[in-house]
Parts: sequence; C-alpha cells; structure tokens
Amino acid sequence: MKLIVSRFIAILILVVPGLMAMTGFLFMKDAVFAFYSVHGDASVAHPAFGWGHFLLGLLLFVAGMSFLGGWILYRDRKRNYVGPRFKEKRKPKPPAQPTS
Repeated sequence: MKLIVSRFIAILILVVPGLMAMTGFLFMKDAVFAFYSVHGDASVAHPAFGWGHFLLGLLLFVAGMSFLGGWILYRDRKRNYVGPRFKEKRKPKPPAQPTS
C-alpha cells in the first residue's frame, strides 16, 4: 500500500506543473484571440491587448515547462541518456601526492 501512495504522489508532482503549463498556454491563447477577434468589430475604436492575462499565462507556462524539463534532464543524467553537452561538469582530480 505504501508503494501505491508514493507512486500516486510522484504522479501528482508531475501532473501539477503540466496543468500549470497547459493553463498558461490557454491564458496566452485567449488573450491573443480576444485581441484579434475585436479587430472585426466596427464599434470598437481602439482595441486593447490583455497584457495582464498574457503575462500571467507566460509566467505559468514557463514555470511549468521549466519544472518538467528540469525533471526530465535530471532523470536522463542519472540514467546516462544525455549527450556530452548536457553531462555534469566534473572537477579535475588533484595531483597525487608522492609517497616517500
């Protein structure tokens, strides 16, 4: 039972940033669509862009995708699936001390 609960929590940790990214994308899409849809209305003289809605969406999208991308990179580094460009930099070994 403990394994099932821990796996469910792990899935939730991945689903929440995914939902954040999806919601952010939808906010950005709605802001752009609302701006373009008002252009066809002759009664609106100066259409305004919803910058607040768009920037909130951008923030949510970047935060969610950064978390998911970082998690995938961490997992792939741990399993040695990444190319040499993305491998962690190792510190050079100090020179060996001569023994007498």
